[in-house]
Parts: sequence; C-alpha cells; structure tokens
Amino acid sequence: MNQPRSTVDRLLVDESGRRPRADARRNVERLVEAARVAVAETGVGVSAHEIARRAGVGVGTFYRRIPSLEVLLEAVLEEILDEITHLAEQALEDPDPWNGLCVFAAAYVRLRTESCGVSEALGGACGDALAQRLEDLRARIRRLVERAQAVGAMRTDIAWQDVPFLFAAAATGERTLGMQAGSQQWERNLQIVLDGLRPTQPSMLPGTPPA
Repeated sequence: MNQPRSTVDRLLVDESGRRPRADARRNVERLVEAARVAVAETGVGVSAHEIARRAGVGVGTFYRRIPSLEVLLEAVLEEILDEITHLAEQALEDPDPWNGLCVFAAAYVRLRTESCGVSEALGGACGDALAQRLEDLRARIRRLVERAQAVGAMRTDIAWQDVPFLFAAAATGERTLGMQAGSQQWERNLQIVLDGLRPTQPSMLPGTPPA
C-alpha cells in the first residue's frame, strides 16, 4: 500500500501550482493538528471556531486556509483511516497469522477507545465520504481473519463479518451500571473476545476487574 500525501499537503494544493508561503503552511499544520485532537476528544461534531481556538488562530484564518470545515474533517479522518489500514497491511505481513490479527486488534480497539472521532467514523457517521476507505479496511480485516482460520488458529464457524463488531464491542467507556471500569478494561474485553475466537484454552486476563 503506497503511503498517501499528508493531510497538510492535500489541503495546500494550489490550482496555480504555486508553492504556499511558509506562514500559510504553518497555519494549516496547526489547524490539522488541532482538528485531530478535537475530533479525538469531541467527535465529528466539532466546530471551526473550536479548532481555530485550539490552533491559536482566528476563525478568519481558518477559512482563508481551509476550504470548509467539512473538507478539513474529511481529510483528517481519511488520514486516520489510512493509518489504520496501514496497520492492517503490516499485520498481514506477520508470518504468524494469529499474532498479526491480535496485534492489529489491539491497535484498532485502542483507537476506537481513545478517539471519539475514530469510533464515529468507523461506525459510519460520515456517510459516503469515507466509503472507499472503509471498504479497503474491511477487505484487510477479512484477509487477517481468513489467514488465521486457514492455519487453524481461529474458529472457522465465525464469519469474518462478525469480527469488526466483536472488536467494536471490546471498546468501552469508563462507567456502566454504576461500576467503574477496571485498569486496562478494554484490553481485558479484547482478550476475552480473542479467546472466544480461538479453538483452544483461554489466556490470562490483563489488568483488574471493574469495581
């Protein structure tokens, strides 16, 4: 998989082909960085004013440098999904299919747990804008699952389509039913899920139970 151009480079495309000024590039870099943090913390409903505030620029600068809020959010989420898909590509290169699947699963669930925006994007909140990238990611998850099944490391009665839902279920909030999540709660959830995919004995769970 070829690495795509950075979000900053894509947003700085000038129809005249002129090289953007250094200050323009710095502003776009700050806006992209602020957008990634804001999307992680608050999701895809973040406003242009909030991103500009986090970047330390005025909202006027935002709209001079960025075509629209929607374009920026789409570009940021595309970059994040490209990174997740690249992680899946790396996992497919692991000579141990089960280990490759587990390593990818941990990265995938961690991102869903830590980033509200990633979770929303993977859940389809952005509609058709990210459809091709989601399709590319689905194709790689299918290959990861089929590799593990082919060597007998994973139950064959489970469809590959089940796996993204199981990984999403492992992501968790801090509280439920009045209980506080234990240490490494999502890792515990994921280990239980992974053990359920195996045709062998369960593993020792990380962290502590909820309180």
